[in-house]
Amino acid sequence: MAQELDLEALLSEAELAVREAGLLFADRALAGHIHHKNATDFVTEVDTGVQELMRRRLAEILPEARFMGEEQDNSGLDTSGLVWILDPVDGTTNFIHRLGHSAISLALVAEGRGVLAIIFNPDTNELYTAIAGRGAKLNGREIHVSPTEKLAEGLIGVGTNPAFRDLADRNFGIMRAVFDRCIDIRRMGAASLDFCDVACGRLDAYAECRLNPWDYAAGLLIVREAGGTVTDLRGGSPDMFTPSDIVAANGNVTEEILEVLHNI
Repeated sequence: MAQELDLEALLSEAELAVREAGLLFADRALAGHIHHKNATDFVTEVDTGVQELMRRRLAEILPEARFMGEEQDNSGLDTSGLVWILDPVDGTTNFIHRLGHSAISLALVAEGRGVLAIIFNPDTNELYTAIAGRGAKLNGREIHVSPTEKLAEGLIGVGTNPAFRDLADRNFGIMRAVFDRCIDIRRMGAASLDFCDVACGRLDAYAECRLNPWDYAAGLLIVREAGGTVTDLRGGSPDMFTPSDIVAANGNVTEEILEVLHNI
């Protein structure tokens, strides 16, 4: 199915849509309308506005594709064939607090395999893209994972989701286990951008428990196309449509970090 698509043309059209949606990030009036999914999980009118705009644009670009978005009920969605997967604002808490570290994350999946990805941070104007088999780019220039060979020499990203308080012990166990074996750790608050930091060599690896498909679908392809690896904590390949524990790495440190995390 992917062979029948003009992925370069689709990427160009999707980029335009993502950049258009990114203009909503500057609307602080919308950003100020905050709704609580629960005590620690928020959604703003920018989240919902970006998702609705992107849903419309993507339906125009590729009418036969289905749509999975964070701000909707995806239960019962037919995930065969072509599916767009969108996180309209990854790092909503960062966005609310004006930290400048949030992104729109979009992937196109064909028969369970990622074929196209875009991650865009409107605050920095950094746009990451990838097409399966054709490499990864940042603002049109090819990117590659770091050459770091040992975990002891690495800067490692870690993640936590305050909505999953039941994972606190496990997440902080990961942080301590990795911290004891590397130069230092970073916790940034936007999974998609952690993947991008691995892809362009700013981080040497990144690990987080229970990411949703919209958290990792685009980042997975971008890291792999930049020469890295993305697995679950046991070294297996994540299912694109189910929550998964994730490790993204530059390849050289993959086995070492998986060994560290094996018993967490």
